[in-house]
Amino acid sequence: MTHIMAIVNLTPDSFHAPSRVAAEQAGARIRTLCAQGADIIDLGAVSTRPGAAEVPLEEEWRRLAPVLRAWDAPALLSVDTTRAEIVRRVYDCVGPFLVNDISAGEDDPDMLATVGRLGLPFVAMHKRGGPRTMDALCDYPEGVVPALVAYFSDFARRAEEHGIAEWVLDPGLGFAKTAEQNWEILEKLDWLRGFDRPILIGAADKRFTGGDTEKANRLALAHGADILRVHDVAAARRTILQTAA
Repeated sequence: MTHIMAIVNLTPDSFHAPSRVAAEQAGARIRTLCAQGADIIDLGAVSTRPGAAEVPLEEEWRRLAPVLRAWDAPALLSVDTTRAEIVRRVYDCVGPFLVNDISAGEDDPDMLATVGRLGLPFVAMHKRGGPRTMDALCDYPEGVVPALVAYFSDFARRAEEHGIAEWVLDPGLGFAKTAEQNWEILEKLDWLRGFDRPILIGAADKRFTGGDTEKANRLALAHGADILRVHDVAAARRTILQTAA
């Protein structure tokens, strides 16, 4: 069964402007997304678009806190963060949730230990560099897909060392990958099924799709994606139903 992760950006500068929502409007947006069929709501309070500025920890928490304190959605809560301190605060506020870390624990040396200690599920995404450098880090001499296989082989070891029993694999489309590399990853997604982990694909409105997110989602589904991270839940639901027919 394919799950839909709906994006809610509590930011003023995320790449996809329609996904931005103020905290006081978030509840209504979340209810709408759940009614459309979202299984997971992914809250993000820091933009990761190319060139994005850094956001202080306290500002990230200021954006998240009011939405978390009012949380009553029927969907699974996911929080998109690279900071272990944010994970601890979210857990103290709402209890167990899904940690969605675009750095797979690399940006904060305390992240994996924190996730393991709290017994939380974890999304590990592959990237290189940060928003200001990643577009210059797309060279993979061994090929982008073999590089991903090697990366997640190492991550599987690190997850086990830190007691992380449940983790999701995200190849990180658009993060230090060219358009051609993104399409290649989708075509060869089967290569990543050997890890026996759910595969999350976040193609939503990325530059490489040329405005056709559903083309990328159809290809992802054809090659074994388990979770689609999207802005348009209704469109994703239609794509899933059409692909299954």
